[in-house]
Amino acid sequence: MPSTERIAAIARDARLWRRDIHMHPELLFEVHRTASLVAGRLREFGCDEVVTGLGRTGVVGLLRGRETGSGRVVGLRADMDALPIEEATGAPHASRTPGLMHACGHDGHTAMLLGAARFLAETRDFDGAVALIFQPAEENGGAGGKAMVDDGMMERFGIDEVYGMHNMPGIASGQFAIKPGAIMASSTRVEIEIEGRGGHEW
Repeated sequence: MPSTERIAAIARDARLWRRDIHMHPELLFEVHRTASLVAGRLREFGCDEVVTGLGRTGVVGLLRGRETGSGRVVGLRADMDALPIEEATGAPHASRTPGLMHACGHDGHTAMLLGAARFLAETRDFDGAVALIFQPAEENGGAGGKAMVDDGMMERFGIDEVYGMHNMPGIASGQFAIKPGAIMASSTRVEIEIEGRGGHEW
């Protein structure tokens, strides 16, 4: 099957995975159902290695390419946790957990990375390896990414670099945007007050 047709078929499945995850949101590190679903799918797709419990509830699946001469390992990352928000969308796949909702799109991120995992596992058309990183506790200052790094994730898999993406309402379907430097990467707020004479005298 040509790649475009296979990707379209995987996208249909990813929509179902996303809706299932959306119906069952979990908070911070308590993403047990989601992590179990992810690990099960990665094993089903034929990942060479699936490791659970990194950073408490994080999951990493490792895929080796047809060629491994480069020795490179690239990480692809998605977050799994939801927000403490009551859903009022009325959607058929709305949250079934009172007070929790996937309002930031992590259900979509997880489903997209599972879709990528499935395609990469089927094709193996790359040199090196891909580490598929599913992170808990991105929201509410949970620092789930740090917890996974502190558990030795980067060294364990020999990861050279990590890429992630975030959905963005308003960007047309099939397009994405990039910018140099950090974006959506910190909730730290800094306020500076300056007292003194003005720089100009009139």
